[in-house]
Amino acid sequence: MFGAIKRALIRFARKVVQGVMSQLMQQLNIVQEQAMAPMRQMIQQVMGGVWVGDGANAFVEEVSSLMIPGVGKVAEHITTMHKNIQHACDVIDQADANVQSKVNGLADIFGAIYSG
Repeated sequence: MFGAIKRALIRFARKVVQGVMSQLMQQLNIVQEQAMAPMRQMIQQVMGGVWVGDGANAFVEEVSSLMIPGVGKVAEHITTMHKNIQHACDVIDQADANVQSKVNGLADIFGAIYSG
């Protein structure tokens, strides 16, 4: 009975974690699509001649050297967090399998003692 409850809790926790991981990837897409892409488009437009002069050059420099790398760092942190959560899930699954294997081994030993 305890094993069934434990498995149900692990399945529930896995679904919650999968939901969090899905949300992380959605956030990564938002960062890339709603922050990074528009900044790159603005730079292309300015470099294409829409805006010229010292102000245009300063704008391109600021966006290129500060904003785009900052957004890139956010995306990198989201990706790292996603990988770390996935690794934690893998470790939990491996530990659970190891424990289950040991419990089954002990059950076999006790079963042999009591039946023999």
